[in-house]
Amino acid sequence: MTLEEKVGQIIQADIASVSPDEVRKYNLGSVLNGGNSAPGGGKVAPAGEWIALADEFWRASTDKSDGGVGIPALWGTDAVHGHNNLQNATIFPHNIGLGAANEPELIGRIAQVTAREVRATGIEWTFAPTLAVAQDDRWGRTYESYSENPDIVARYSRAMVEGLQGKSGDADFLKGSHVISTAKHFVGDGGTQLGIDKGDTQGDLADILKLHGAGYAPAIAADVQTVMASFSSVNGKKMHGYRELLNDYLRGELGFTGFVVGDWNGHAEIPGCIKTDCPAAMEAGLDMYMASDSWKGLYDSLLGQAKSGTMNLARLDEAVTRILKVKIRSGLLDAPAPSQRTGTQPSQLGAAEHKAIAREAVRKSLVLLKNNDGLLPLRPGQAILVTGSGAHSIQQQTGGWTLSWQGDDNANEEFASAETIFDGIKSAVSAAGGAASLSDDGTFQERPDVAVVVFGEQPYAEYRGDRSDLVFEGQDGENLALIKSLKAQNIPVVAVFLSGRPMWTNPLINASDAFVAAWLPGTEGGGVADVLIASPERSVRHDFQGRLSFSWPVLGDGKPVNGPDADGALFPLGYGLSYAHGAQLAQLSEDPGIDLTKNFDGTIMKRGDAAAGLQLYLGDSSNANVPAPALISKSLGGAVSTAGIDYKAQEDARTVTFAGTDDAKLGVRASRPIDLSGRKSDALLIEWRAEVLPDGELRLGMDCGEGCTGLIDANQFFAAEKATDWRTDVISLQCFVSAGLDLTKVTAPFVLESDAKGSISLHRLELVESKEATLRCD
Repeated sequence: MTLEEKVGQIIQADIASVSPDEVRKYNLGSVLNGGNSAPGGGKVAPAGEWIALADEFWRASTDKSDGGVGIPALWGTDAVHGHNNLQNATIFPHNIGLGAANEPELIGRIAQVTAREVRATGIEWTFAPTLAVAQDDRWGRTYESYSENPDIVARYSRAMVEGLQGKSGDADFLKGSHVISTAKHFVGDGGTQLGIDKGDTQGDLADILKLHGAGYAPAIAADVQTVMASFSSVNGKKMHGYRELLNDYLRGELGFTGFVVGDWNGHAEIPGCIKTDCPAAMEAGLDMYMASDSWKGLYDSLLGQAKSGTMNLARLDEAVTRILKVKIRSGLLDAPAPSQRTGTQPSQLGAAEHKAIAREAVRKSLVLLKNNDGLLPLRPGQAILVTGSGAHSIQQQTGGWTLSWQGDDNANEEFASAETIFDGIKSAVSAAGGAASLSDDGTFQERPDVAVVVFGEQPYAEYRGDRSDLVFEGQDGENLALIKSLKAQNIPVVAVFLSGRPMWTNPLINASDAFVAAWLPGTEGGGVADVLIASPERSVRHDFQGRLSFSWPVLGDGKPVNGPDADGALFPLGYGLSYAHGAQLAQLSEDPGIDLTKNFDGTIMKRGDAAAGLQLYLGDSSNANVPAPALISKSLGGAVSTAGIDYKAQEDARTVTFAGTDDAKLGVRASRPIDLSGRKSDALLIEWRAEVLPDGELRLGMDCGEGCTGLIDANQFFAAEKATDWRTDVISLQCFVSAGLDLTKVTAPFVLESDAKGSISLHRLELVESKEATLRCD
């Protein structure tokens, strides 16, 4: 192999950023489809287009017309709860629900189905299973973890790997209807401080490895072929650059023989690295860079280092050899084009026997937390009202990592054969002569005998799901109001809670007669009805088998609660009622442990610190949600940092320094959205100064949720001769509204962001009347 071919082998590019011709030209070793990538450039594509593109990449990578060796490229995908990018695939419950089932044999069958459906589209590799042992449920990836209990994760690990890959030594290992598996994210992803995605897991290293590494030894025993390095750090050291763990521990102690792949541009987070230049990752033990959109620049820099002699060529050969061994084991080098392989059968997608296993998984994942007076199972001959945001929403059932990365833009019609929870209930009761009706708001024309209210979290993925607390909603919540309105009419209520983690829901549990934790059950909503609805003969069709694989908190402050005997658990690890073993639940305390009633008085920052009820955050491309309570703080990627500075008193102001290495942000956030419309105080006062004038754009404004913001140019305030003097500016909120802000749902009443190098000091931020405004946008 030439140096060009070797360098190409260790790079993986996203299909949205690379063409088959470029795979041919650069001899790339792998492609992936990220959460928002599909053939044709849209969100989704039919199976035939996936297969056709797989053929194109195969033909390009095996082309030997330039005299090269023509090694086939591997295609990897995030099939994390089924082949979840396909509209007609079988979508299983997310891992948190599967953990509640606590049945490794079921997990093995789910893995087999997933492998068959991935292979059905010509793809050879899935980035699963996730072996995180989540310890802080504020983490936005909690639902990707099977359990807070490492024993459950360890038991599931081997079952999932063998289901995906087949058994090592068998003739069909990695071949036919099996795929290459990935144990991820190595290691400590579920233990970061405050549950910050991509954050830092701290503690005694031996303890960290015992807890968070529990799933890796069983996966390696099952001959898992790839391990993905975690975005996160261990005791301050980024895993993509942690040689002692990626190489010495993973290979030397655990005996891993496959190759280590990075996460999405994760190499760039190693200090001193950027997306297009990072030899340190390979030196630390990374064999394949996931350089999704940065692959070309990375290829150029690595090739230059190889040719100049600054790269350890023996290490390059080692990485390439490891990748080639996996390709050989999987039969890839001898396999025909994807469309010609025996496993490429689109009819496998959403096959009836696959959906039956998914429905079984839904049934077994449900956890019954309350069933006072034996309300469940419901008699099917009754008139049943089904309502709530999740009653008829495939999107809410499936959660993140479904059709798209966040899974929050999916209409029911985009799923080819999914069944909502309402449709499942309707089918069950109609067969017994009953009637189920759907209501958007809980109203009805004919009085029902009972109501099923389905509600919960809206979809999210990764850092966008990070939270500062675990309060689902307070006393003013719309779901609580809906349940109370039904109860006020003497209608019994069954609450079905859809979530990616345990949450503080005490008022909702109190208001309901029965409460079911349904997690994120996937496309087979009928599995919920299988357990909730009795047979026509009024007998139990399926009992509740699910038991909590995560402790359910007594308070909503979000502080970690782990273990079967943990303090702070309302319902402990392993808890779950059944029809055979029920219990009356007494009224629960409705004190969440945090103050949800604070009224925003207009003060945003005082003496350089966030006002009461608000919190400072720093963010860059590594993570947009890093709390910064201390004066000296920095974002995960180091693109923005803060430090105290003296103004009128000791350290009564905060200097925000942008490094100019990434798009970075400081935000002052509220724990709940604030309505700033109709206020007398309709302008933002800022007392600040420029320490170092930015050498590029500087923007300020407010945020109103994901994709909702109102930012204006901040450099305009520092154009005067004495730009570095302390100054006070008053900006009409209309300026931010004109830039896109929705005043009715402000999540961050102050944001300062830049990708340029510079420093700004802040002393005071507050809302005042616009008659004082120095900048108006009327």
